Formats: sequence, C-alpha cells, structure tokens
Amino acid sequence: MNTDFELIGGEEGLRSVIREFIDKIFSDVMIGFFFRRVNRERLEEMEFQHAAAHLGGPITYTGRSMREAHKAHRVMGGHFERRKKILSNVLVRQGVDEGVRERWLLHLETLRPEVTDLPGSECI
Repeated sequence: MNTDFELIGGEEGLRSVIREFIDKIFSDVMIGFFFRRVNRERLEEMEFQHAAAHLGGPITYTGRSMREAHKAHRVMGGHFERRKKILSNVLVRQGVDEGVRERWLLHLETLRPEVTDLPGSECI
C-alpha cells in the first residue's frame, strides 16, 4: 500500500507543492505580513519536513513544535483558515489525490490548538 507521501509524488512532488504554497502565503494580502521577517528557505524546508513526516515519508521533522513556532504571533482563526484554503487550492491545482488532500487538511485541523486558540471565521 502506498503512503500519502508516495501518492503525492515523493520528495519531488511534495517539494513542488510546498514551493507553490510558500509563494502563495508570502504574497497573500491576508496573511503575507506574518512572513515579512521569516527566512523563506528555512520555512520552506520546515514545511516540507513537517508535511513529509505526516504523509508517511522517510523524513524527520527537525523544527520547533507548532506551539513554539507560532507563540510570538497573534494568529487568529481567520488567518488559520486562510492558510488552510491556500494549501487546499495548491493541492487541487497540482492534481494531488483527493484522499491525500482530505487527510492532509484534516490533519491541519488537529494542529489548530497549537497555532491559535481562536475559532475559524465561519458564519453561524
């Protein structure tokens, strides 16, 4: 049985997704300001490692915990949702398997309490 890492195209496929994703978040009008002082290459590598480890790749994540990495920022629920939407759009645009997309986005939701204690921007 193939891992999600293999289904996404292994290292080459995942790096392509992450590169486009980083391009989009850095230039985004709603969340791009969070990345003004961030080392782009380091963030890209940490995003790759984190995603690869989650997707079942032979990669170890060497970065800080999500809580530690985000504690200096006031990430609101809408910011979290925007980042998730950008990733979703990139995954669709790159033709990533629907099951992989769904599992990846569900995994992100499990990280929400580590990034923000605020709910999303859904209208109820």
